[in-house]
Amino acid sequence: MRLKIWFLETRPQFLVLSVVLVLLGTAMAWNEGHFGGLKFILTTLGLLLAHASVNVLNDYFDYKSGIDLETPRTPFSGGSGFLPKGLLEPKSVYFFGVGCLLAAFPIGIYLTIISGWRLLPLILIGGIVIYIYTSYLVKWMIGEIWAGLGLGALPVLGTYFIQTGYYSMEGLIASLAPGILTANLLFLNEFPDIQADTKGGRYHWVIALGTRRASRLYAGLMVLTYVCIVGGAISRTMPPLSLIALLSIPFAWKAINTTLKHHDNVQKLIPALKANVITILTTDALLAIAYFLS
Repeated sequence: MRLKIWFLETRPQFLVLSVVLVLLGTAMAWNEGHFGGLKFILTTLGLLLAHASVNVLNDYFDYKSGIDLETPRTPFSGGSGFLPKGLLEPKSVYFFGVGCLLAAFPIGIYLTIISGWRLLPLILIGGIVIYIYTSYLVKWMIGEIWAGLGLGALPVLGTYFIQTGYYSMEGLIASLAPGILTANLLFLNEFPDIQADTKGGRYHWVIALGTRRASRLYAGLMVLTYVCIVGGAISRTMPPLSLIALLSIPFAWKAINTTLKHHDNVQKLIPALKANVITILTTDALLAIAYFLS
């Protein structure tokens, strides 16, 4: 039972995003004739550890600041809930989060050695951002941007580089949609937490704009995601088959419509949070399929 709690503390249901991002970066490299099985396995493991570290340290710092004692928990936001319930010791959670980050670091160094030194800046930036994300970045109104980079665009680009040994403009363009989607994931998850976050010293887009205007920005960013995909396909910087990612639009529409209507009602917003997660995972996965099939 104790082991199960520690496993759930990583919020494994959200770690699926890391796997999909690695699949997309790998698919982009596969499309250009590059694939290494060991690189794929190590990249997936390293990103999973890094992602778990973000989740665990987020729980620790939000508990210490009092945010998780105030925020209304939903299936998609509000942390694991284990620290407020007293099921885990705060210091142990902190060391667990740091341990996950330290375990990811040697994997990143090894991948840098076998793939190229230009991967190192991503590894170093990623490690720093993970550690200071909850304690600093989310208080400076740049948390959403770094979430989009750290668990969206950069993992896709990093995976692509690990497999190919180079970066490309095509790879950069293909990473835009995943980056915006992940930023939007955090953005929408901030709506239920606005009061607790304000009291706990955070300062993010929802606090700055208010829920009504923030809901419109959320909708605009979702539209921008699909503009990037269509633009990439039309310009042939992405495979034309990338347009299959538009199949996720019904989920995106549900998320947008529900958010615009119920931006200030936590319980009625939950279907939007769910549709948002489905949109992100489905869109990223369909892009990966498009690259594999192309």
